[in-house]
Amino acid sequence: MDEVIMDQIMYVAHQAVSWIVSVAIIFGGVVPYIPQYRDIRRTQNAEGFSTYVCLVLLVANILRILFRFGRYFETPLLWQSIIMIITMLIMLNLCTSVRMATELNTKRRSFTATDSKDEEIKVPKRLFLDFDWNYFWSWSHFVDYLQCVLVFTVLAVYVTYLLLDSVLFVESLGFLAVFTEAMLGTPQLYCNYQNKSTEGMSIKMVLMWTSGDTFKTGYFLLTQAPEQFWICGLLQVCVDFAILFQVYYYSCFPQKPVSHTTHTTSAKAL
Repeated sequence: MDEVIMDQIMYVAHQAVSWIVSVAIIFGGVVPYIPQYRDIRRTQNAEGFSTYVCLVLLVANILRILFRFGRYFETPLLWQSIIMIITMLIMLNLCTSVRMATELNTKRRSFTATDSKDEEIKVPKRLFLDFDWNYFWSWSHFVDYLQCVLVFTVLAVYVTYLLLDSVLFVESLGFLAVFTEAMLGTPQLYCNYQNKSTEGMSIKMVLMWTSGDTFKTGYFLLTQAPEQFWICGLLQVCVDFAILFQVYYYSCFPQKPVSHTTHTTSAKAL
């Protein structure tokens, strides 16, 4: 009788732990962006956050969802991708709104052609997809980002549908998805290098990246996820530590004068 009760307790405990881990995997990836979102809203300054982080995560998670049609992986990872896509669109919407409000004299740029005219700013007429590569992913309106993501998704779905029977394509798709995600921190790494500072970047966000990526890589190993997942997870952790090193280096050896603008940066808030 005692053995039966003990087995039931162990079963319930196992189910509870599995549920907690699944919830952590699904929502853990978006938690680091909460402090960054709040900092941008509070300071009305998105200069320190690279929107290319959003581009990397959108591409990676769209490809990961398509990869599941060719090779099964854990359902929590699927939901993680869906939640992450929604989160990145929210971040893009915020960054675009803030930059439009603070850069009123900036030339408005679009992903697609437009016939609309602004009374103060003339927008050059362009054909669909005939955009300026110099301003790629630096458009003035959130709808242009949505159009770009939609075009990429449709093309990716079409190619995947045609080549889904190819094992080489499916495995390459999975590797490309997780490798792209592993490069998540590189836009922020480069942005910090260009600015010679980590001012405006949420240190909390990077710390959560590091802890989350470490946990996620361990989850990949324990659940025997496809090899592409945990290999690129390790690479992602290395990039996170490189950004943390930038925080230490630029705080100890400032490369440019500290900004005295009215914006209070997230780094100072910490």
